[in-house]
Amino acid sequence: MPQRQLTRLHSFRSASATPSLFVHQGKGMLQPHQLLSEFDAVFPRGTSSGLRTASSGRSSGLLRFLSLIPLQEAIVLPPWVALAVRPRPGVWEYIRVNVNELAVEELSVAEYLQFKEELIDGGCHSNFTLELDLEPFNASFPRPSLSKSIGNGVQFLNRHLSSKLFNDKESMEPLLNFLRQHNYNGMTMMLNDRIRSLSALRAALRKAAEHLLAIPADTPYSEFDHRFQELGLEKGWGDCAGRVVEMIYLLLDLLEAPDPCTLESFLGRIPMVFNVVILSPHGYFAQANVLGYPDTGGQIVYILDQVRALENEMLLRIKQQGLNITPGSSSQRLEKVLETEHTHILRVPFRTEKGILRKWISRFEVWPYLETFAEDVANEIAGELQAKPDLIIGNYSDGNLVASLLAHKLGVTQCTIAHALEKTKYPSSDIYWKKFEEQYHFSCQFTADLIAMNHADFIITSTYQEIAGSGQYESHTAFTMPGLYRVVHGIDVFDPKFNIVSPGADMSVYFPYSEKSKRLTALHSEIEELLFSNVENEEHICVLEDRKKPIIFSMARLDRVKNMTGLVELYAKSPRLRELVNLVVVCGDHGKESKDLEEQAEFKKMHSLIKDYNLNGQIRWISAQMNRVRNAELYRYIADTKGAFVQIIVDGVSGFHIDPYNGEKVADILVQFFDKSKADPQHWEKISQAGLQRIYDKYTWKLYSERLMTLSGVYGFWKYVSNLERRETRRYLEMFYALKYRNLAKSVPLAVDEELPVNGAAK
Repeated sequence: MPQRQLTRLHSFRSASATPSLFVHQGKGMLQPHQLLSEFDAVFPRGTSSGLRTASSGRSSGLLRFLSLIPLQEAIVLPPWVALAVRPRPGVWEYIRVNVNELAVEELSVAEYLQFKEELIDGGCHSNFTLELDLEPFNASFPRPSLSKSIGNGVQFLNRHLSSKLFNDKESMEPLLNFLRQHNYNGMTMMLNDRIRSLSALRAALRKAAEHLLAIPADTPYSEFDHRFQELGLEKGWGDCAGRVVEMIYLLLDLLEAPDPCTLESFLGRIPMVFNVVILSPHGYFAQANVLGYPDTGGQIVYILDQVRALENEMLLRIKQQGLNITPGSSSQRLEKVLETEHTHILRVPFRTEKGILRKWISRFEVWPYLETFAEDVANEIAGELQAKPDLIIGNYSDGNLVASLLAHKLGVTQCTIAHALEKTKYPSSDIYWKKFEEQYHFSCQFTADLIAMNHADFIITSTYQEIAGSGQYESHTAFTMPGLYRVVHGIDVFDPKFNIVSPGADMSVYFPYSEKSKRLTALHSEIEELLFSNVENEEHICVLEDRKKPIIFSMARLDRVKNMTGLVELYAKSPRLRELVNLVVVCGDHGKESKDLEEQAEFKKMHSLIKDYNLNGQIRWISAQMNRVRNAELYRYIADTKGAFVQIIVDGVSGFHIDPYNGEKVADILVQFFDKSKADPQHWEKISQAGLQRIYDKYTWKLYSERLMTLSGVYGFWKYVSNLERRETRRYLEMFYALKYRNLAKSVPLAVDEELPVNGAAK
């Protein structure tokens, strides 16, 4: 390995004393919280400040080192310590330090990953290791450079490509061709054959504007459609004279002096999306009585609320565009989504050569079924819609892979929504993938995630942190699965395909506790029975002795990642927190033995915690609740107690950040909050109101659906007129899928069937 002196960071000679703290325990891998724990183990927090900062000790080097560079990981192979440094979101550097020679070297990504592999098996014994590197395909593709631009992809793309494509008359031709070829099921829209040049388009638009300005703004399109056809204009400009003239002026402004805001507004109003397919293969997908079952939780609620909002927005836009088009509907054999007109759940079963699989299987076991599932879905979609969809949205790893296969086959715009990426939910699951493989089959899942995120036309996330921040997507930039392959460049979080589009809450169900006139007080006796009855049964165990105390409340699936047992443990270990508040958790099913191995283990752990810490009297453990209307009122009832639950917050303003690795610190934060709220009730009200305001500002389905529809139009247009389709990347992904993923999927055992509800659903 070549030696290179690293000069971009400061004081490495003094800093090189730091890694010696980590070498004494032998080889291993340390994450940021573990690095700080190692320091505290050598220099406890009770140690005097003089000892902790004494220049003669190694602590001085550590403090100086940590203050200079944000460490994310340390790989210890004495006498070497390799360090992953993240100066800012999306930017990584790698170094290694020889603690004996006080030498510091810079490492390439591949060298750092190879060093990491040596931790597992002494290094790769093959002369050649497969390396996945997508960077060369994106080298000439526009991307922002500022970390604050991450997640604002469409704004950057519009700025860059509008200036590039529209800098002269000839570069406007793609827009003209796009408008001329625009149609739906054979119906011509926007422009007809009378307009064959930009000059003809400008002339037609000016004549149309003159005609419209002479009539009332609310004049229906039908009263001037013949005149428009004579000018070369077809339906799609708007439903009345006022909207049509707005659209015409937007295009005239673009033709004269294009700018990104006008471009986005114009593209967002072009009729482009009439049929949307949303994919969610795993879990129990239904509208009632399934929430809380394994692999069946927030994603189901998200999708059902999403489709209602999307349909409303699609119908509104189609009407305002002056079109008489009904989005793709379907026959009575499908399940209609409640509170919609044209949206249905289409269930497509998993199958093999032996027939349909009728047994429920975990989301970690679906991989050998997905290719056939995608083929079946394509056939079902063709039969139901009688057309290609305009947008395909994938959900979670399995849905996103199927969306990639369908989008590739049909040539339509693809949107990816991860919901959760398992690689960051299970620490070190990449480097220790072999230990997880029998139960979780992460080799398939991580491969599928890489394919889907790189194949997608655009990716939406709820927060910045999902892209960078703590790094769900960012963790796929570089990683290794020893013995399988090495990813030296898997995804670029600066890629303009990333967009933050936060989901909403159904305000008809999840309204604030303070709206007394809307409260479902008739349910309060049921809720009080659920929370406070002295009976222990299949629905709830343990009893709350003091019902006057505020309640810390959490409702989620009972699995390792949701970490309900972690919440119970930090509560159990804090005498003051137990004195101040009760704890209520809703998870699992006391009356039914789970078939999910993780859930079984968490059940056992929860029972042990309750027994070991004598929590009965201060905790209530309730089985999963399926009625979302009552659940919403349950949340409001918790708010009545001046309690607390998890939400997306601004730290110190609308809530408090907590660190699941430091239960003691979390308990201290909660104690401080409830102590202060007990002394000053207005403190609780202040935090509560800030949380509600954040929801109104950021988390509504109306804002979500408007943004998603606009993104679909913008990315669909750029895919047509530019190289946004990224053919080179997709050919590379084809090879990766065929040569790597398919063989990995074949290694996953097929389920032994039994007569149970059909698994798999596409909407």
